[in-house]
Amino acid sequence: MIEVQGLVKNYGALRAVDGVSFKVNRGDILGFLGPNGAGKSTTMKVIMGFLRPTAGTAIVGGHDVTVDPVAVKRMVGYLPENAPAYPEMTVEEFLGFIAEVRGFRTIAQSRPRIERVVDLCHLTQVRRQTIETLSKGFKQRVGFAQALLHDPPVLVLDEPTDGLDPNQKHEVRNLIKQMAAEKAIILSTHILEEVEAICTRIIIITRGKVVVDATPEELHARHAGAQLEEIFRDLTQTDT
Repeated sequence: MIEVQGLVKNYGALRAVDGVSFKVNRGDILGFLGPNGAGKSTTMKVIMGFLRPTAGTAIVGGHDVTVDPVAVKRMVGYLPENAPAYPEMTVEEFLGFIAEVRGFRTIAQSRPRIERVVDLCHLTQVRRQTIETLSKGFKQRVGFAQALLHDPPVLVLDEPTDGLDPNQKHEVRNLIKQMAAEKAIILSTHILEEVEAICTRIIIITRGKVVVDATPEELHARHAGAQLEEIFRDLTQTDT
């Protein structure tokens, strides 16, 4: 579903992403890890077509993001960092707006989709509140809801449980696991226990380069059963 090939992204003299390659298949939950500034968010933005690569490319569902970025966006649900939304809109108005942008322009088309994500993301109690009045956790849930609204085959989630309390994190992790059989999912997070709990593969990136691409079992076997936190620290500190 996702194939990243020799991806390079420069910002002037700074090389933020340096020859990154990987694949994500349907059924995969890929944990995308790295220290701040490692190139995770840049890679995800290139996959989404928000940034043009300096070299290499990303292919999503057979569509090259450099050739047909609109087709890629149709196939992907994207939760960016900090879940941006229009603060003056109510939750319901915002999801209605997203439905219209996604091409569901009649009530008959949009209403079932809105009701589905309101229920999935537990937004019923705040659906008529303006987004600016919501807690950080509810804002994050609204961001997750808009990513799911068109039921995409690919999800790209940047810190999906940021700001959620422990119960909410548990709910979101369960939801991601439930959806995984039918989707290809990239999950960027700083919460290593989250990766252990739900991810079927792990990529660790540091200074723009992939240093690990393995299943959790393979990773632990290579490092004599060490905890993920130790492995992450060792692999990312050796490059500093």
